[in-house]
Amino acid sequence: MKKKILIIVAAIFSFFVIGLVGLVVFYNNALGATEIKGEDSKYKEVTFIVKSGSTSRMVIDDLYKEELIKNKYVGYVYLKLNDDFMLQAGVYELNTGMSLEEIIDKLGSGKVVDNSISVTFIEGKRITNYVKVISENFGYSEEEILKVISDETYLKELIDKYWFLTEDILDDRLYYALEGYLSPNTYFFDQNASIKDIIEKMLDTTAVELKEYKDDIDNSKYSVHEMVTMASIVELEGSNSDDRRGVAGVFYNRLEGGWSLGSDVTTYYGIQVEMSERDLWQHEIEEVNDYNTRPSAMAGKLPVGPICNPGVDSIIAAFEPEEHDYYYFVADKNGKTYFTKTNGEHETVIADLKAKGLWFVYE
Repeated sequence: MKKKILIIVAAIFSFFVIGLVGLVVFYNNALGATEIKGEDSKYKEVTFIVKSGSTSRMVIDDLYKEELIKNKYVGYVYLKLNDDFMLQAGVYELNTGMSLEEIIDKLGSGKVVDNSISVTFIEGKRITNYVKVISENFGYSEEEILKVISDETYLKELIDKYWFLTEDILDDRLYYALEGYLSPNTYFFDQNASIKDIIEKMLDTTAVELKEYKDDIDNSKYSVHEMVTMASIVELEGSNSDDRRGVAGVFYNRLEGGWSLGSDVTTYYGIQVEMSERDLWQHEIEEVNDYNTRPSAMAGKLPVGPICNPGVDSIIAAFEPEEHDYYYFVADKNGKTYFTKTNGEHETVIADLKAKGLWFVYE
């Protein structure tokens, strides 16, 4: 009996030791660098911000989101075991080749990027707006910026560097080659950043956003250019993030059915007028160009390219549209979207909205 007890105790002890060793191995592995490579096969550079008042847990969560650490729970434990560590607020340059220990040491060193500036690019804006923002913050003329982002040699270099940029952006019919591909976000740049530095930092963010859809794109009947174009339309047509997948579903139904998309936002872009400026004239609605999806000549077709720079919600909607049998939608002035199957139902909804004072009118 005693022998059996000793065997059981020995077995339990062995399992405990093995488990402990395994836990130590796991912990040490999790402390290592993620070693995630960017589009240029180098470690991904990340401008990381420690905000004033941030807790250590918040910082670890942000490091994990940026793919700078392998396991956030190990990060919590590491900081708990090193409770003498003090975070210092500021902007830091980190990369995915750094271990957790190296990252934490740097965040506690106070070696911040002194000459960085924060620049925000708003989702749904055209590239001409982004050019203006860059000009205002960095001192380059708008003409200089437009010259760089329309240079064919440079565009070909970008195509070689980023998998989601294809020969489609070299189409002469496009107003702006990189329209739709510059991810809206708040960025921290060196004050002396070149135009190319700025553009490629934005493209790096786009690469992260599109990464999870790469296999879907490879197996889709639509090209990445077409899907980014769809996302840009959904961005401007969807009145809120909750309805964007439904809006995308309507447009895909129309494409599959050989219908024209009938999207006013494409008409505005085609004539290079902002929606907030005025209503469209009838001749503008009927004008045939490579962007306007109102004419019957565009039946079953997308515009030649994106019409704005879409946010993440619109990208998700374009890649994961809601499946339904609606072909029409309209939003009221409060942002509520109404989906219908027939033109008759669509017109009835519009008449009802006007009668109730819910119809949106430009002022």
